[in-house]
Amino acid sequence: MGAVMLQGTGSDVGKSVLVAGLCRALVKRGLRVLPFKPQNMSNNAAVTSDGGEIGRAQALQAIACGVAPHTDMNPVLLKPSIIDPADAAMIEGFIINKFRGDPALFADGYAQIESLSGWRGFGVVPWLNATARLPSEDAVVLERDSTRAGGSKLIACPILPRISNFDDLDPLKLEEGIELHMVPPGQPIPAESALIILPGSKATIADLATLRGEGWDIDILGHHRRGGLIMGLCGGYQMLGKSIADPDGLEGPACVANGLGLLDVETHLHAHKALRPVSGIAMGAPFQGYEMHMGQTSGPDTERPFARFSDGRRDGAVNAAGTVFGSYVHGLLADAGLRHALLSRMAVEAGGVDYGVSIKLALDEIAFALEEHLDIDALMALAKAERSTSGLAGFRT
Repeated sequence: MGAVMLQGTGSDVGKSVLVAGLCRALVKRGLRVLPFKPQNMSNNAAVTSDGGEIGRAQALQAIACGVAPHTDMNPVLLKPSIIDPADAAMIEGFIINKFRGDPALFADGYAQIESLSGWRGFGVVPWLNATARLPSEDAVVLERDSTRAGGSKLIACPILPRISNFDDLDPLKLEEGIELHMVPPGQPIPAESALIILPGSKATIADLATLRGEGWDIDILGHHRRGGLIMGLCGGYQMLGKSIADPDGLEGPACVANGLGLLDVETHLHAHKALRPVSGIAMGAPFQGYEMHMGQTSGPDTERPFARFSDGRRDGAVNAAGTVFGSYVHGLLADAGLRHALLSRMAVEAGGVDYGVSIKLALDEIAFALEEHLDIDALMALAKAERSTSGLAGFRT
Protein backbone atom coordinates (compact mmCIF):
# COMPACT_ATOMS: atom_id res chain seq x y z
CA MET A 1 0.00 0.00 0.00
CA GLY A 2 1.14 3.57 -0.66
CA ALA A 3 1.02 6.58 1.64
CA VAL A 4 -1.16 9.56 2.54
CA MET A 5 0.49 12.94 3.17
CA LEU A 6 -1.13 15.55 5.42
CA GLN A 7 0.04 19.13 4.89
CA GLY A 8 -0.92 22.30 6.74
CA THR A 9 -0.97 26.07 6.39
CA GLY A 10 1.17 26.84 9.45
CA SER A 11 2.56 25.69 12.79
CA ASP A 12 0.27 24.28 15.48
CA VAL A 13 -2.70 23.81 13.13
CA GLY A 14 -2.89 20.16 14.16
CA LYS A 15 -1.02 18.20 11.46
CA SER A 16 0.92 16.04 13.91
CA VAL A 17 -2.13 15.32 16.07
CA LEU A 18 -4.21 14.36 13.02
CA VAL A 19 -1.49 11.96 11.89
CA ALA A 20 -1.24 10.46 15.39
CA GLY A 21 -5.01 10.09 15.56
CA LEU A 22 -5.23 8.55 12.08
CA CYS A 23 -2.42 6.13 12.94
CA ARG A 24 -4.30 5.10 16.05
CA ALA A 25 -7.59 4.75 14.18
CA LEU A 26 -6.02 2.59 11.46
CA VAL A 27 -4.23 0.39 14.00
CA LYS A 28 -7.60 -0.19 15.64
CA ARG A 29 -8.87 -1.23 12.20
CA GLY A 30 -6.22 -3.93 12.21
CA LEU A 31 -3.83 -2.22 9.78
CA ARG A 32 -0.06 -1.87 10.19
CA VAL A 33 0.96 1.77 9.76
CA LEU A 34 4.07 3.87 10.38
CA PRO A 35 4.61 7.65 10.57
CA PHE A 36 7.06 9.66 8.51
CA LYS A 37 7.69 13.40 8.36
CA PRO A 38 10.32 14.54 5.86
CA GLN A 39 10.96 17.88 7.59
CA ASN A 40 10.64 19.27 11.09
CA MET A 41 11.38 22.69 12.56
CA SER A 42 10.96 21.82 16.23
CA ASN A 43 13.56 21.88 19.02
CA ASN A 44 11.60 19.13 20.77
CA ALA A 45 13.31 15.85 19.98
CA ALA A 46 13.28 12.25 21.21
CA VAL A 47 16.09 9.70 21.32
CA THR A 48 15.59 6.31 19.66
CA SER A 49 16.89 2.96 20.85
CA ASP A 50 19.54 2.99 18.10
CA GLY A 51 21.02 6.22 19.47
CA GLY A 52 19.44 8.57 16.96
CA GLU A 53 17.29 11.66 17.31
CA ILE A 54 13.81 12.27 15.87
CA GLY A 55 11.03 14.81 16.36
CA ARG A 56 8.80 14.41 19.40
CA ALA A 57 5.76 14.38 17.13
CA GLN A 58 7.04 11.33 15.26
CA ALA A 59 7.84 9.60 18.57
CA LEU A 60 4.24 10.23 19.66
CA GLN A 61 2.96 8.91 16.32
CA ALA A 62 5.06 5.78 16.83
CA ILE A 63 3.30 5.28 20.18
CA ALA A 64 -0.01 5.64 18.36
CA CYS A 65 1.11 2.92 15.94
CA GLY A 66 2.25 0.66 18.78
CA VAL A 67 5.85 0.56 17.54
CA ALA A 68 9.19 1.77 18.86
CA PRO A 69 10.44 5.13 17.52
CA HIS A 70 13.17 4.68 14.91
CA THR A 71 15.47 6.99 12.98
CA ASP A 72 13.73 5.99 9.74
CA MET A 73 10.96 8.32 10.94
CA ASN A 74 13.51 11.14 11.38
CA PRO A 75 12.74 14.39 9.53
CA VAL A 76 15.15 16.51 7.51
CA LEU A 77 15.21 20.30 7.55
CA LEU A 78 13.84 22.00 4.43
CA LYS A 79 13.38 25.69 3.70
CA PRO A 80 9.68 26.52 3.29
CA SER A 81 8.54 28.10 0.05
CA ILE A 82 5.36 28.79 -1.90
CA ILE A 83 4.16 25.54 -3.42
CA ASP A 84 5.01 25.20 -7.11
CA PRO A 85 2.51 24.01 -9.76
CA ALA A 86 4.01 20.51 -9.96
CA ASP A 87 3.50 19.99 -6.24
CA ALA A 88 0.07 21.64 -6.27
CA ALA A 89 -1.03 19.10 -8.88
CA MET A 90 -0.40 16.33 -6.35
CA ILE A 91 -2.76 17.77 -3.72
CA GLU A 92 -6.00 15.80 -3.55
CA GLY A 93 -8.00 17.60 -0.88
CA PHE A 94 -8.19 19.40 2.45
CA ILE A 95 -9.32 18.94 6.06
CA ILE A 96 -10.83 21.71 8.18
CA ASN A 97 -9.31 21.30 11.64
CA LYS A 98 -9.93 22.77 15.12
CA PHE A 99 -13.45 23.86 14.15
CA ARG A 100 -15.51 25.54 16.88
CA GLY A 101 -19.29 25.85 16.63
CA ASP A 102 -21.97 24.17 14.53
CA PRO A 103 -20.42 22.68 11.36
CA ALA A 104 -23.81 22.92 9.62
CA LEU A 105 -23.36 26.71 9.61
CA PHE A 106 -20.11 26.21 7.69
CA ALA A 107 -21.61 24.08 4.92
CA ASP A 108 -21.68 26.89 2.36
CA GLY A 109 -18.10 27.93 3.16
CA TYR A 110 -16.93 24.33 2.93
CA ALA A 111 -18.52 23.98 -0.51
CA GLN A 112 -16.99 27.29 -1.60
CA ILE A 113 -13.49 26.13 -0.63
CA GLU A 114 -14.02 22.98 -2.69
CA SER A 115 -15.20 25.07 -5.64
CA LEU A 116 -12.43 27.68 -5.49
CA SER A 117 -9.57 25.24 -4.89
CA GLY A 118 -10.73 22.36 -7.04
CA TRP A 119 -9.90 20.01 -4.16
CA ARG A 120 -12.34 17.78 -2.35
CA GLY A 121 -12.96 18.13 1.37
CA PHE A 122 -12.34 15.12 3.60
CA GLY A 123 -14.22 16.46 6.61
CA VAL A 124 -14.50 19.04 9.37
CA VAL A 125 -12.72 18.09 12.59
CA PRO A 126 -13.99 19.86 15.73
CA TRP A 127 -11.82 21.24 18.51
CA LEU A 128 -10.57 18.11 20.33
CA ASN A 129 -10.06 18.60 24.06
CA ALA A 130 -8.02 15.38 24.20
CA THR A 131 -5.15 17.12 22.38
CA ALA A 132 -4.39 19.06 25.58
CA ARG A 133 -3.20 15.79 27.12
CA LEU A 134 -0.63 15.14 24.38
CA PRO A 135 2.99 16.39 24.31
CA SER A 136 3.33 19.69 22.46
CA GLU A 137 5.65 19.90 19.47
CA ASP A 138 6.18 23.64 19.06
CA ALA A 139 7.05 26.42 21.51
CA VAL A 140 4.15 28.48 20.11
CA VAL A 141 1.89 26.73 22.67
CA LEU A 142 3.91 27.77 25.73
CA GLU A 143 2.27 31.09 26.53
CA ARG A 144 -1.10 29.41 26.11
CA ASP A 145 0.02 27.02 28.88
CA SER A 146 0.72 29.93 31.25
CA THR A 147 -2.43 29.40 33.27
CA ARG A 148 -3.15 29.39 36.98
CA ALA A 149 -5.71 26.63 37.44
CA GLY A 150 -6.26 26.80 41.21
CA GLY A 151 -3.94 24.11 42.53
CA SER A 152 -2.52 24.36 46.02
CA LYS A 153 1.18 24.54 45.07
CA LEU A 154 2.79 26.54 42.27
CA ILE A 155 5.53 25.24 39.96
CA ALA A 156 7.08 27.94 37.77
CA CYS A 157 9.16 27.59 34.61
CA PRO A 158 10.56 30.61 32.73
CA ILE A 159 10.04 30.58 28.95
CA LEU A 160 13.52 31.01 27.48
CA PRO A 161 13.92 31.97 23.79
CA ARG A 162 15.66 28.73 22.84
CA ILE A 163 13.75 26.43 25.19
CA SER A 164 13.79 22.78 24.15
CA ASN A 165 12.10 19.58 25.27
CA PHE A 166 9.59 21.56 27.32
CA ASP A 167 7.30 18.53 27.13
CA ASP A 168 9.35 17.26 30.09
CA LEU A 169 6.85 19.26 32.16
CA ASP A 170 3.68 17.89 30.56
CA PRO A 171 3.11 15.14 33.18
CA LEU A 172 2.81 17.83 35.86
CA LYS A 173 -0.31 19.18 34.13
CA LEU A 174 -2.16 16.00 35.10
CA GLU A 175 -1.62 16.44 38.85
CA GLU A 176 -4.53 18.14 40.59
CA GLY A 177 -2.55 19.45 43.58
CA ILE A 178 -0.37 21.88 41.63
CA GLU A 179 -0.43 24.79 39.19
CA LEU A 180 2.14 24.76 36.39
CA HIS A 181 2.90 28.34 35.37
CA MET A 182 5.01 29.00 32.26
CA VAL A 183 6.45 32.46 32.95
CA PRO A 184 6.59 34.62 29.79
CA PRO A 185 9.19 37.35 29.19
CA GLY A 186 8.43 40.57 31.03
CA GLN A 187 6.90 38.87 34.05
CA PRO A 188 8.65 37.91 37.31
CA ILE A 189 8.82 34.37 38.60
CA PRO A 190 6.10 34.30 41.29
CA ALA A 191 7.54 34.57 44.80
CA GLU A 192 5.02 31.99 46.05
CA SER A 193 6.44 29.25 43.80
CA ALA A 194 7.12 25.99 45.62
CA LEU A 195 9.39 24.76 42.81
CA ILE A 196 11.21 26.51 39.96
CA ILE A 197 12.20 24.36 36.99
CA LEU A 198 14.83 25.53 34.52
CA PRO A 199 14.18 23.64 31.25
CA GLY A 200 16.42 22.44 28.46
CA SER A 201 17.92 24.87 25.95
CA LYS A 202 19.36 24.74 22.45
CA ALA A 203 21.80 27.54 23.36
CA THR A 204 22.45 27.44 27.09
CA ILE A 205 24.83 30.40 27.35
CA ALA A 206 22.58 32.71 25.31
CA ASP A 207 19.50 31.67 27.30
CA LEU A 208 21.40 32.21 30.54
CA ALA A 209 22.10 35.77 29.40
CA THR A 210 18.39 36.23 28.63
CA LEU A 211 17.48 34.85 32.05
CA ARG A 212 19.65 37.54 33.65
CA GLY A 213 18.31 40.21 31.32
CA GLU A 214 14.76 39.40 32.46
CA GLY A 215 15.81 39.62 36.10
CA TRP A 216 14.84 35.99 36.62
CA ASP A 217 18.22 35.26 38.22
CA ILE A 218 17.24 37.60 41.07
CA ASP A 219 13.94 35.76 41.46
CA ILE A 220 15.68 32.38 41.47
CA LEU A 221 18.34 33.41 43.99
CA GLY A 222 15.68 34.90 46.26
CA HIS A 223 13.67 31.69 46.00
CA HIS A 224 16.81 29.76 46.97
CA ARG A 225 17.45 31.96 50.02
CA ARG A 226 13.91 31.23 51.20
CA GLY A 227 14.60 27.50 51.01
CA GLY A 228 12.56 26.88 47.86
CA LEU A 229 13.16 23.93 45.57
CA ILE A 230 14.95 24.41 42.23
CA MET A 231 15.32 21.80 39.50
CA GLY A 232 17.41 22.08 36.34
CA LEU A 233 16.96 19.79 33.35
CA CYS A 234 19.78 19.42 30.81
CA GLY A 235 20.63 23.04 29.84
CA GLY A 236 18.85 24.20 32.99
CA TYR A 237 21.16 21.94 35.00
CA GLN A 238 24.18 23.56 33.35
CA MET A 239 22.85 27.04 34.24
CA LEU A 240 22.64 26.11 37.93
CA GLY A 241 26.40 25.49 38.10
CA LYS A 242 29.29 27.88 38.68
CA SER A 243 30.37 28.19 35.04
CA ILE A 244 29.80 27.01 31.47
CA ALA A 245 32.88 26.89 29.25
CA ASP A 246 32.57 26.85 25.46
CA PRO A 247 36.22 26.82 24.31
CA ASP A 248 35.39 25.72 20.75
CA GLY A 249 32.62 28.25 20.16
CA LEU A 250 29.91 25.63 19.67
CA GLU A 251 27.15 28.03 20.74
CA GLY A 252 28.76 31.26 19.56
CA PRO A 253 32.02 33.06 20.33
CA ALA A 254 34.33 30.99 22.55
CA CYS A 255 33.81 32.04 26.16
CA VAL A 256 33.35 31.03 29.78
CA ALA A 257 30.01 32.15 31.21
CA ASN A 258 29.24 32.46 34.90
CA GLY A 259 26.35 30.28 35.99
CA LEU A 260 23.91 30.90 38.83
CA GLY A 261 26.29 29.22 41.28
CA LEU A 262 23.60 27.21 43.06
CA LEU A 263 25.40 23.92 42.38
CA ASP A 264 29.13 23.47 42.91
CA VAL A 265 29.74 22.13 39.42
CA GLU A 266 31.31 23.33 36.17
CA THR A 267 30.32 22.44 32.61
CA HIS A 268 32.58 22.15 29.56
CA LEU A 269 30.80 22.04 26.20
CA HIS A 270 32.21 19.81 23.48
CA ALA A 271 31.10 18.69 20.04
CA HIS A 272 30.12 15.13 20.96
CA LYS A 273 26.40 14.86 21.62
CA ALA A 274 25.19 12.19 24.04
CA LEU A 275 22.11 10.48 22.58
CA ARG A 276 20.90 7.39 24.41
CA PRO A 277 17.96 5.96 26.31
CA VAL A 278 18.64 5.54 30.03
CA SER A 279 16.98 4.00 33.07
CA GLY A 280 17.79 3.93 36.75
CA ILE A 281 16.82 5.22 40.18
CA ALA A 282 16.31 8.86 41.26
CA MET A 283 14.73 10.16 44.45
CA GLY A 284 14.20 6.54 45.44
CA ALA A 285 12.02 5.78 42.41
CA PRO A 286 12.73 3.97 39.12
CA PHE A 287 12.63 5.95 35.88
CA GLN A 288 13.17 5.67 32.15
CA GLY A 289 14.24 8.59 29.99
CA TYR A 290 16.92 9.69 27.57
CA GLU A 291 20.06 11.81 27.40
CA MET A 292 20.44 14.40 24.64
CA HIS A 293 23.14 16.95 25.44
CA MET A 294 26.55 18.32 24.55
CA GLY A 295 29.04 18.82 27.36
CA GLN A 296 30.23 17.26 30.58
CA THR A 297 29.55 18.53 34.08
CA SER A 298 31.82 17.85 37.04
CA GLY A 299 32.45 19.17 40.52
CA PRO A 300 31.95 18.41 44.23
CA ASP A 301 28.15 18.35 44.07
CA THR A 302 28.23 15.51 41.51
CA GLU A 303 29.35 13.34 44.45
CA ARG A 304 25.69 13.62 45.44
CA PRO A 305 24.21 12.44 42.11
CA PHE A 306 20.57 13.07 41.35
CA ALA A 307 20.25 9.69 39.59
CA ARG A 308 22.07 6.40 39.29
CA PHE A 309 21.75 4.65 35.94
CA SER A 310 21.18 0.93 35.56
CA ASP A 311 24.63 0.59 33.94
CA GLY A 312 26.30 2.03 37.05
CA ARG A 313 26.88 5.57 35.78
CA ARG A 314 25.84 8.56 37.86
CA ASP A 315 23.91 11.58 36.62
CA GLY A 316 23.35 15.09 37.86
CA ALA A 317 24.06 16.79 41.16
CA VAL A 318 22.34 17.86 44.38
CA ASN A 319 23.41 20.65 46.72
CA ALA A 320 24.23 19.96 50.37
CA ALA A 321 20.83 21.15 51.57
CA GLY A 322 19.00 18.97 49.05
CA THR A 323 17.01 21.93 47.71
CA VAL A 324 18.77 22.37 44.34
CA PHE A 325 19.16 19.48 41.94
CA GLY A 326 19.98 19.02 38.28
CA SER A 327 19.93 16.19 35.77
CA TYR A 328 20.75 15.56 32.12
CA VAL A 329 17.84 13.12 31.78
CA HIS A 330 14.75 14.08 29.77
CA GLY A 331 11.45 12.36 30.46
CA LEU A 332 12.03 11.95 34.20
CA LEU A 333 8.64 13.26 35.26
CA ALA A 334 6.74 10.83 33.03
CA ASP A 335 7.40 8.12 35.63
CA ALA A 336 4.75 8.36 38.32
CA GLY A 337 6.97 7.20 41.18
CA LEU A 338 9.63 9.85 40.61
CA ARG A 339 7.05 12.55 39.94
CA HIS A 340 5.25 11.71 43.17
CA ALA A 341 8.54 11.69 45.11
CA LEU A 342 9.24 15.19 43.83
CA LEU A 343 5.76 16.46 44.65
CA SER A 344 5.96 14.98 48.14
CA ARG A 345 8.89 17.36 48.75
CA MET A 346 6.34 20.12 48.15
CA ALA A 347 3.83 18.55 50.57
CA VAL A 348 1.57 17.63 47.64
CA GLU A 349 -0.25 14.32 47.66
CA ALA A 350 0.07 13.23 44.06
CA GLY A 351 -2.66 11.36 42.29
CA GLY A 352 -2.39 7.94 40.71
CA VAL A 353 -2.08 9.31 37.17
CA ASP A 354 -0.14 7.12 34.73
CA TYR A 355 1.19 9.53 32.10
CA GLY A 356 1.74 6.83 29.48
CA VAL A 357 -1.81 5.51 29.88
CA SER A 358 -3.16 9.08 29.74
CA ILE A 359 -1.46 9.64 26.37
CA LYS A 360 -2.83 6.40 24.92
CA LEU A 361 -6.37 7.18 26.12
CA ALA A 362 -6.12 10.65 24.55
CA LEU A 363 -4.97 9.08 21.27
CA ASP A 364 -7.96 6.73 21.42
CA GLU A 365 -10.34 9.68 21.87
CA ILE A 366 -8.79 11.45 18.88
CA ALA A 367 -9.00 8.29 16.76
CA PHE A 368 -12.70 7.86 17.59
CA ALA A 369 -13.38 11.53 16.74
CA LEU A 370 -11.60 11.25 13.39
CA GLU A 371 -13.58 8.13 12.53
CA GLU A 372 -16.72 10.20 13.14
CA HIS A 373 -15.78 13.44 11.38
CA LEU A 374 -13.39 12.42 8.58
CA ASP A 375 -13.89 10.29 5.49
CA ILE A 376 -11.01 7.97 6.38
CA ASP A 377 -12.03 5.46 3.71
CA ALA A 378 -11.57 8.18 1.07
CA LEU A 379 -8.15 9.02 2.52
CA MET A 380 -7.16 5.36 2.37
CA ALA A 381 -8.33 5.21 -1.24
CA LEU A 382 -5.74 7.89 -2.03
CA ALA A 383 -3.02 5.60 -0.75
CA LYS A 384 -4.18 2.85 -3.11
CA ALA A 385 -4.66 5.07 -6.17
CA GLU A 386 -2.11 5.19 -8.98
CA ARG A 387 -0.88 8.77 -9.41
CA SER A 388 1.79 10.49 -11.45
CA THR A 389 5.11 11.08 -9.69
CA SER A 390 6.12 13.89 -12.03
CA GLY A 391 5.82 16.33 -9.14
CA LEU A 392 8.80 14.64 -7.51
CA ALA A 393 11.13 15.37 -10.40
CA GLY A 394 12.73 18.32 -8.65
CA PHE A 395 13.71 16.35 -5.57
CA ARG A 396 17.22 14.96 -5.17
CA THR A 397 17.86 11.52 -3.72
